[in-house]
Amino acid sequence: MSTWPMRTLRGLLCAVAAWVPSSAGAGELDISKFSSNLDLASLGDADLATRSIKVLHIGKVELTSGRIVASDPLVGPDRAAFTRSVSSGDYPVTLYQAFGRIAAASMRFAEGKPVRWELAVVPGQDINSLKNDEFFGYPVDAGLSCYMDAETYALIQEREKQVQAEKATSDINYYDDVLASELQPNKGDYAMHRPISGKRGNVAIFSSGWGDGFYPVFWGLDAAGKPLVLFTDFGVMENADGRREPGGQ
Repeated sequence: MSTWPMRTLRGLLCAVAAWVPSSAGAGELDISKFSSNLDLASLGDADLATRSIKVLHIGKVELTSGRIVASDPLVGPDRAAFTRSVSSGDYPVTLYQAFGRIAAASMRFAEGKPVRWELAVVPGQDINSLKNDEFFGYPVDAGLSCYMDAETYALIQEREKQVQAEKATSDINYYDDVLASELQPNKGDYAMHRPISGKRGNVAIFSSGWGDGFYPVFWGLDAAGKPLVLFTDFGVMENADGRREPGGQ
């Protein structure tokens, strides 16, 4: 399924109109309907701390082609890359933790505060086809999300074959056999996974908010339309504020 009704996203109902250009036409998608937390990508660590948000700088993702995949790394590592791409390179990933959960994630390509946001899409997804409060995103069925380059999937497949050979069986579990030991030191919340030692191409893996669900990804752009940041909202909080849970929980 490529779209999801907005009611499935808890904590994303409070809009921040400042992120939508005042000149936006009636046919343009109002990103503020889907996330009130986009400020997270622009606030400094000190400001976020005053909002009871813990910042985790987990390292850089190696983008060998610049074609980015955001997905569940266990269920959908072969998901198509976004139609928008960036220059190949190594880009830092930041996680935002609130209420004991990973509330959002970002990958930064250049400094600066985005002046416009757009919904990230993969080939075949047409923004104009969205109805009412539908949005595009990716499904999570294993409680984990990731950022990686599209070329890194081949390395994951190579690692699977290595584990199969070591265990002399085709019946392996990538989480139990590979990822669990890497996630464990960080309480299962995140890991920077390198499928094949010595080969460029790694995967930023992190828990996804409340767990399984359907999550939107956004591009933060500068005035010239250049990507500054990629942002995923897991619907844990509202208004980039971790001092009060949505709904008074």
